[in-house]
Amino acid sequence: MIKKQKDDIREEYKERRRNMPEEEKFRRDEAICKAAAGLVSFRYAEYVLLYAAASDEIDVSAIAEMAFERGKKVLFPRCDRKSHTMTYHEVKSLDELKDDGMGGLEPPEENPVYDAEHEKAGAVCFVPGLVYDRAGYRLGYGKGFYDRYLSGFSGCTIGVVYSDYILPEVPRGRFDVTVDILLTERGVKVTKDAGKSRPGKG
Repeated sequence: MIKKQKDDIREEYKERRRNMPEEEKFRRDEAICKAAAGLVSFRYAEYVLLYAAASDEIDVSAIAEMAFERGKKVLFPRCDRKSHTMTYHEVKSLDELKDDGMGGLEPPEENPVYDAEHEKAGAVCFVPGLVYDRAGYRLGYGKGFYDRYLSGFSGCTIGVVYSDYILPEVPRGRFDVTVDILLTERGVKVTKDAGKSRPGKG
């Protein structure tokens, strides 16, 4: 039942995203990246975990460039599609991101890996999603990569989402985790459950 509910919402919002005019998408993405610059968690983070956006996802490359300029360590994920897990690897430039063979971009495997369990310096993770709800739960593409990763991440998590893609509540399972903040083109919202489902939070 939950899977069917999730799939129906996914299809609706994938279609909405695909149909968004290019100019509107650019304007919204730019506003989201500008809002990120004012986040205290971003300003003080040493590690900035990002994602390489697909064509219809919110483009956060401007956040990466800001992080490079401020001397932060910038990391992108590599996904293991067999185990549905991922690791974040540091890059010095967006030019280091290469085709992952599935139409996406990823950092080289030999680049330094971020150790979420033992690294004590401040870290912030920008998390993509199709939709979020007010409590901070998300719907992605249903593979579980982020839920698995974030369950062991104790830094600040930021859901990146358009303001009209925030629902009162999304269907959730027992392994789904929340984010702390929702970053939208209209500013920032602290989530109702702010990380309660993750270790050391709530």
